[in-house]
Order: sequence, then structure tokens, then C-alpha cells
Amino acid sequence: MKKKIAFLLAIVMALSTLSLVGCKKEPEPEVDPIDDNFRTFYQVFVGSFSDSNGDGIGDLRGVINRMDYLNDGNIHSGESLGVQGIWLSPIFSSPSYHKYDARDYYKIDWRFGTEADLVELAELCESRNIKLIMDLAINHTSNTHEWFVEFKQARMTGDVENPYYDYYTCVTTDEKQGGVTYQKIAGVDAWYECNFSGDMPELNFDNPTVREEMLNVAKYYLNLGVDGFRFDAVKYIYYGNVDRSTDFWDWYMAELRKIDPEIYCVGECWSGEAEILAYYDSLNCFNFAMSQAEGAPAMAAKGSSILNFTSYVEAFQDKVQAKNPEGMPISFLSNHDMDRIAGAFVTENLARMAANLYLLSPGSPVIYYGEELGMRGSRGGEMTDANRRLAMLWGDGDLVKNPTGSTYPASKQIQTTVADQLENEGSLLRYYQRLIALRHKYAAIARGDYESLSMGERKLGGFSITYGEDRLILVHNTSTEEMRYDLSKCKDLNGYLPEKLMDFIGMGEARLEGSVLVIAPQTSAILQ
Repeated sequence: MKKKIAFLLAIVMALSTLSLVGCKKEPEPEVDPIDDNFRTFYQVFVGSFSDSNGDGIGDLRGVINRMDYLNDGNIHSGESLGVQGIWLSPIFSSPSYHKYDARDYYKIDWRFGTEADLVELAELCESRNIKLIMDLAINHTSNTHEWFVEFKQARMTGDVENPYYDYYTCVTTDEKQGGVTYQKIAGVDAWYECNFSGDMPELNFDNPTVREEMLNVAKYYLNLGVDGFRFDAVKYIYYGNVDRSTDFWDWYMAELRKIDPEIYCVGECWSGEAEILAYYDSLNCFNFAMSQAEGAPAMAAKGSSILNFTSYVEAFQDKVQAKNPEGMPISFLSNHDMDRIAGAFVTENLARMAANLYLLSPGSPVIYYGEELGMRGSRGGEMTDANRRLAMLWGDGDLVKNPTGSTYPASKQIQTTVADQLENEGSLLRYYQRLIALRHKYAAIARGDYESLSMGERKLGGFSITYGEDRLILVHNTSTEEMRYDLSKCKDLNGYLPEKLMDFIGMGEARLEGSVLVIAPQTSAILQ
């Protein structure tokens, strides 16, 4: 595929070993070139990330300027995060700061830059073998979009010949459905669907013209060089009707794959497991059970049974593969719609352990910008999502500001910055760099089949991971004490005993004494 050549050149230039504080140094194992979609992604909320022109608003040029921070072109350098994918929040022309209500899908919001900036960013990503995906909300638009303006006028005048008359879902009083939100159009018996806000009317996907239009939007940006999309609110295409929504995505993704068979797409279905899995025939989806303070990684890091966590990871991977052998889990701890995960932990060590648990797991995990610093932010009493999307803390004079409507007290925010943490080898940022590098080091971690290991300890457990002929044993100690465990006693290993400790990362070290693994508190070990 495209990007493979650039990546192979980077591999040739890479050091043969990683000089990583906190990781055991071993000869670099053979790693497949990253020519698939099993990647570590980084979510950028564009308006809050980096400001290139001094207006206080993050922009595409700011993302370009920070590429060396995200991936300097050598994932083994240890000097960048080494992420392999970037997810941009919406960048379309829009009346809001968050841009999830597009006014014009074919224009970049002037505050964020130009189409040329996007093309330059896409080319830079390609040169470093990074997948660039855009956030695309196709189920609704802004009520200032010219489509909606025309639609509303047509409905008020009864002009059924207007091509926009059926562009949005619209019903009479008698046709309204329970559980669906509507807003009345003044003067007529017409209610348009608007499940998020009256300012965000829902498009009518029973209209073939609407379907083709939204397909054309995606094609437009693929032609500009982006590699795929994060689709917002996939279940809202036909809200309350899973079968019709999944049928739509089957069609939509089939059309996009005609353009790029290797397109990277992920859907947001904020729902239970059964509904999430329903979309996997055509589309990988975020796994919300892995996110937030009550998610599986956070709970395990805070002391719940590690076996509950490992059994869940195995079971979910099995369900995904049963639904679609090409599918994969998409794990994350928090995103722009959630309180930042750092607030769930009393100590930073717990945050590190939670990072181990989800980044050393199968599929394509997503890091929310600033998570690697321990940034905080929560809705608060004002119930504003702007508090979850605060300005990135660069510490080098970047003038990016908090978004409109934010009220989060500066006194509650961390007092260190990227600049500070880069100077401190013991910082959370440096830890994330080492952890992501460790994930990249072993192809089996992202791509392998996971089998949960029961070790008879509440806070000690892990996985047997098989990828082709490779087999790894991954063990997590989530306790605050050193633990010794004789691997020969683990029945789930079926007599297989790892011969070598390959790596460890956490609050201390690990070592293998014959068949006995000695592992420090809040530490993870990889054996072979």
C-alpha cells in the first residue's frame, strides 16, 4: 500500500535496540512493517491542540508544526510519541467551536486553515507512514447549512418541487415516534428530527440524493489524501432502528472500499456491547466498556480482579472476530465527550497501570490528546463539554486557548507541560513514549489472539498471545507489592513455559528465575 516505502526506510535507519528507561534492553525482535490498520492512534481536538498564528485557536498548521512530537518519522527514536495514526476532530466550516455541526462539508473552517494545509498534513503523514483520519458527522448538519435553509423554506411554503424538501427527516404530529427528539417548523404541521440539538437537524437517508451527497463528501477528502474517517454517532442514521442503520453502513463502507480497499474507518456507537457488535459487519467501532472511570482498564488498575479484565478482553476479541474475522477492538480510556481519565486516579502510578492495560491489548487503541501528560478536565456543575477539551499544555509559548464556554479552574489542572515533562525522564509523557515503543516492538501485541491466564491471584494475571508462529506471555501486576509467581503452576499455559523475559515496564523491574517470575508493583512483563 502507499506509505510502506517511507516506513521501510525509517526501519533501515532505526537503532537496533531501544534505549528506554524502565524497559529491559533486549535485541530488537523482527517486527512486521506497519502496512495494515493495527495502529496506535492519537485523537487531536484541533481547536485546542496547537495555535500556529497567534489567534488563540488551534489549527491544521499547528498540527503540522507538532508532527515531530507525535511521530518524528522513526518510531524507534524514543524522542516522539511514535503514534501511527492521527484522528482530527471535525474541521469543516461551522458556527460552533467543536465543528460537529457542519455548515459546509466542502470548506475547511477558516479558523483552522485551508484545504492546502490539509493536503500538506496528509502528505507529511504519508511520508511518515501515519494514517490520517477525519471526524465526519454525516447524520446531522448545522441548521445554518444551505441545505437546511432550503428545506425549511420548502416545508413552510409547501414547495414539494424544491429538491431539498426531503433532505431532512420530517414528520407530522401524528407521525412522531417515541424516544426521538423533534423541533416544530413554525406555521405548519412539520417536525424535523434533531436528537442532539435543534441546531443540528438529522439528514434523511431514505432520500437517495442525500446518500449520494454524503458519499461524495467522503470521496472528496479521500481524494485530498486522508486515509479514512471516524464516523460520529453511527446509530443515529436511523435512530432506534439498528437493522436499518447497519444496512446503511454496509452500503456506505462497501462504496468507500471501492475507492480504497485499505481505508481506515471507525464508528462511534455509544451503546452496549450487542449494539456495538451489530456494526462490525462493515465497520470497527469504539469499545466503550474499556473507557472512563468504570471501564475495564481503570477498574483493574484501581484493584478489581485482573482476571475480570483479562477474561473480558479475550471474550470481546472473540466476539469481534466471530462477527467479522477482519475486525479488531478499538480501545480508549477517554475522549472529547468524557471527563478526562486522569481524574479517575488518586495517583499517577494508577494512570500508568491503566495505560499498560489498554495499550498492551489487541487492535487499534486511541490516545486522547493530553492523556500522555495527565491533563485533567471534567464537565463540572456547568455541564459543559468544553471543560473536557481544554488547551494542550505545551509550555513553549504556544498561544492556544481553552475553547469557548470552558469553566475548568486552572487550579485543578496539572502544573507541568510538554516542555517540562520532556526534560524529566520519570514523567508520564516519557512513560507513554516508552510504552508505545514497547507496543510497536512486538507485532503480536496488536495483531495476536489473546487467551486469558488465571494465576490464582486477584491482582496478578495476563495473557498468552499467539500471532502466527510467535507466542508471548504478557503478565500484569496491578498490586502495590512485588509478586513472585511460578509459571509452571498456571494450568492455562498447558505446560508451555516461557524461556526468556523480553521486556518490562512499570514502577519497577521484573526477572525470571527458572520458572518463577518476579515482578515489581504496578508493572507489566513480556516473556517468550
